[in-house]
Amino acid sequence: MIDRRAFIAGIAGGLLAAPLAAEAQQPGKMYRIGILGLNAADSEEARQWQAFRLGLRERGWIEGGNILIESRWAEGNLARVPDLAADLVRLRVDLIVTRGSPFVQGARKATSSIPIVFMLHADPVRSGHVVSLAKPGGNTTGLAQQMTELYVKGLEFLISAVPGTKRIAVLWNPDAPSHPPGLKALEEAARSLQLQLQPVVVRTGADFESAFAAMARAHAQALHVLATGPYQAERQRLAELAIRYRLPTFFAAKEHVEAGGLISYGPDVIDLVRRGAIYVDRILRGAKPSELPVEQASKFELVINLKTAKALGLTIPQALLARADQVIE
Repeated sequence: MIDRRAFIAGIAGGLLAAPLAAEAQQPGKMYRIGILGLNAADSEEARQWQAFRLGLRERGWIEGGNILIESRWAEGNLARVPDLAADLVRLRVDLIVTRGSPFVQGARKATSSIPIVFMLHADPVRSGHVVSLAKPGGNTTGLAQQMTELYVKGLEFLISAVPGTKRIAVLWNPDAPSHPPGLKALEEAARSLQLQLQPVVVRTGADFESAFAAMARAHAQALHVLATGPYQAERQRLAELAIRYRLPTFFAAKEHVEAGGLISYGPDVIDLVRRGAIYVDRILRGAKPSELPVEQASKFELVINLKTAKALGLTIPQALLARADQVIE
């Protein structure tokens, strides 16, 4: 059943919809754009960057014509991000475009002058990467998913899907700049909802088995997974482990549910990435990142996997199914 809705959270959409800045790119100049990504081999990430390139073409930026794109990939290892960002700086790129908070953190360490555009930031203000959404300041701006607020919504979806749930494990990485504020918001919400949270640290895929064993020992009844690129890259394995340990799961990205997770609620990622090209266009035409407000996601989807619910022996309440934008059967 599909009942599509839009949740409007942006404060800056009008700015990006306004006419282009009067400044135009220098005739004949070839601009160099640096891409800082996670994993070139991941099909979902490849689809996202294709959407970004399409957004550039729609605004007259042709690869090999008036722009060159230099891509650097962490290959799943976030520890490589600062060095990869420094490499792009050495190439004298005109702009760095990237994903979320770990990548922005690495890029900001490498440069305070080259513009940085993020497209999938969980929470740029609480992470300290912009001063405010309206006035970012510095050399960093882009599009935000506002995951801190969505994580709290995730708790509500979990207890709606599994009535009586009281103990929820939270998978998080303290090295991801957006995760500490996300976990704090969850802990505050859990107190008001009379839930017990079990934070479980996972930094790399090597930690997954021990993390799920720890959840089982603590008798977790459900699992809430904070959003980060490395977790998404391991989405199939995460889904398989959750089913093996019989844990209903909440994710922010629907790709996790397509891989076998139970519930997701989050923004339309392809829409965000495609709109990231608008920021690149504005900046290459003369706009300053410090003066381009951060735009928040405006399209959100609730996705439920009934095949996974059946595997877990769950019956999803009809009231929750009626709210879903997509049901996987």
